[in-house]
Amino acid sequence: MKTIYIIIGTISLILGVMGIFLPLLPTTPFLLLTAALYFRASPRLYNWLLSQKHLGPYIRNFREEKAIPLRAKIISITLMWATMLYSISFIVPLMWAKIVLLLIAIGVTYHILSYKTLKK
Repeated sequence: MKTIYIIIGTISLILGVMGIFLPLLPTTPFLLLTAALYFRASPRLYNWLLSQKHLGPYIRNFREEKAIPLRAKIISITLMWATMLYSISFIVPLMWAKIVLLLIAIGVTYHILSYKTLKK
């Protein structure tokens, strides 16, 4: 089972890192899943993940405070809306798909804003 946890955790880590750059791919759930899987499979990998310069504080803050830094909220929402509006305006030809994208953007925005803002 430990090997499976490590493999799934690594895939989750890759998806989480990709989510930093791709607005529709959520970063936080994948990083939290990675932390949980690494915790069960390997203390060494779990400690490595938490000691990462960029990902470690992000995971610890979310797990301990249930909060997202203001900068992360602003960047996430801005990039997501820019991507969605571009897709709705220039890429997606079907009206129903445009409406679905708009509803997804509204839902994700609500979800991000529903978390406390981390005060540093």
